[in-house]
Parts: sequence; structure tokens; C-alpha cells
Amino acid sequence: MVKQINKLTPKFTTHADGSDATLIMHELIGEQDGPTIGISGSIHGNENAGSQAIVDLFNILKTMPIKGRILLLPVANPRAMALNRRFTPLDELNLNREFPGNANGSYSQQLARAISTNFLEKIDKHIDLHSGTDRPTVDYVYILNDEALSRSFGSTVLYRPVEDKEGTSFDGTTKTVTIDQRGISSVVVELGGGIVDQTPYVKRVVDGVLNMLRFLGTIEGEVVPAPKQIVVNEIAGIRPTQGGWLEPLCPPLGQVIKKGELLGRVVSPYTFEVLEEIKHPYENGIMILSHLSRNLVESGDYGFMVGNMEGATD
Repeated sequence: MVKQINKLTPKFTTHADGSDATLIMHELIGEQDGPTIGISGSIHGNENAGSQAIVDLFNILKTMPIKGRILLLPVANPRAMALNRRFTPLDELNLNREFPGNANGSYSQQLARAISTNFLEKIDKHIDLHSGTDRPTVDYVYILNDEALSRSFGSTVLYRPVEDKEGTSFDGTTKTVTIDQRGISSVVVELGGGIVDQTPYVKRVVDGVLNMLRFLGTIEGEVVPAPKQIVVNEIAGIRPTQGGWLEPLCPPLGQVIKKGELLGRVVSPYTFEVLEEIKHPYENGIMILSHLSRNLVESGDYGFMVGNMEGATD
């Protein structure tokens, strides 16, 4: 059993309805000294598979011997999650582009400052859980500054971003605090989402994080070896240019897609005509994000993400 469990609720502002704006965190303290592992979910409010996993992780970890301390931030962006929105409706800012935050700024900037002060600056390792939204499903893990820890999650596809590539800037993400300012290990997991049963994805998140904690020595047990893994250095995000029914035609997540294969098509719900056929951009790619069912999309919505197999490594 853990030595002590604490619920922490630091306040950072007051809402217009008179309620307190607080972070809700759960602290599990072990009987032995060790590093503090921070686990967060729902920085984007419509990506809640990680928050679901944190519920299960808490119930598992509270019965286990722990070395060091685990700090859980199950819902980083509660106002956004309550409305199933990516951004908080109070200012429509992307919380994960506002770190380290500003205590005198907008609501999201104040929230980012509170998360930085009370969570990111209090931990020694960070595991940040993201997912697809309520429509697309995603499956990969970032390699940022601790490759071994990233690999220990057990994903078959990993992404090592190249900072000088267009579209790979991480300014204002949690990385600004954890890696750039503090130099601590940080891993971002992207898994789950979509209009499909989240149970298998939540279980994979739970199993993967437990394996990471075993790898770090925070909990006892044998580390499960990673499966055969592919590391890509470039990812293309492909968005439909037409609105309508997005019908996926691509292989399952984690599978290779060849030149000439279509990712999907957009069909009019009204005239039934094919408005757009969506092609993937690489000679050989690997599926990272997709709609797993026919979903209604607007022009410019998230459609697909494909990793470039050129230059990919094991």
C-alpha cells in the first residue's frame, strides 16, 4: 500500500458564477524515497481517454507499494472537457500553446501558469496523456528527450520530431516547462479517441503507463519488453477541404499505406456525390490517425495523420 494519499486543490482564480477555479490533483506518496512522477490528462478538453485511464491508474496504484511519489492531474482543462471542447470557451486559446503561462493573462494563460507552478515544476518526470477527439482515433508516442522511457510505453509507432521542420514547433507546450526550462524527462502519449468503444484504448494506456512506472522503478515488477517498433521523423496531417461524410478507406492504424492508395473520401449527405478523394502524400506511409467510422466533418477538420516511412528507423 502507499504510505499516504492526498487530494490537492490549489485555487488560481474565481469564475464569474462565484465558484473557485482550482486544479484537482491526487498525490500518492510511497514508503521509500524516489522521484516524483507526474501524469496528466485532458490538456485538450475533447481528448479524454487519458483522463479515463488515470481513474483506473489511481485505483490500481493506491493498493501498490510505491517508491517516491506519483502526482496525478486527471483533468488539466476542466472547463473545456465539460463541454467536450478542445479549448476552453472562456477565451478559445490552446492551453498547450500557453505554457509557462501568465498569472495576469487570459483564463487559459492563468490556467497554464497554475499547472506550471503546482504541477510541472514539482515533478521529476512527466507523462502527458493525449488522444484523438470524439471523432478521429490516434496511436503513437513522441520521442522527445528520453527515448528509453518513450519506448517503454509499448507503442509500435513512435515519432521523433525534427525541430527545424515546418509545423513541428512546440513553443508553449508543456515541453517549454519540463524540457526547455527544467531539463526533466517528458513523454507525450497519443492514443485513443473516436466514435468507437474506448475500453481497449484506455486499457492500453493503463498497461503502458504501468510499464513505464516499472521501467522507472516507481513500482515493482518485470518490465514488459517493447514490441517491434518503428520511429518516424516526419508526420503529415491531412485535412479534408470539403465538408460532408468522411469515409475512411485507409489501412488500420499502425499499418503501411502505399502510394496510390486513398486515405478516404468526402461524400455529400444530401446529393450523395463524392466531393473529394483524399490521397496520402508519401511514397510509403504508416497510419497514425484516422477516422474509424463514417463521420460528419467540416472543411478543415482533422482527417488523417500519416508518418513518412522514408528515413524511418527501428
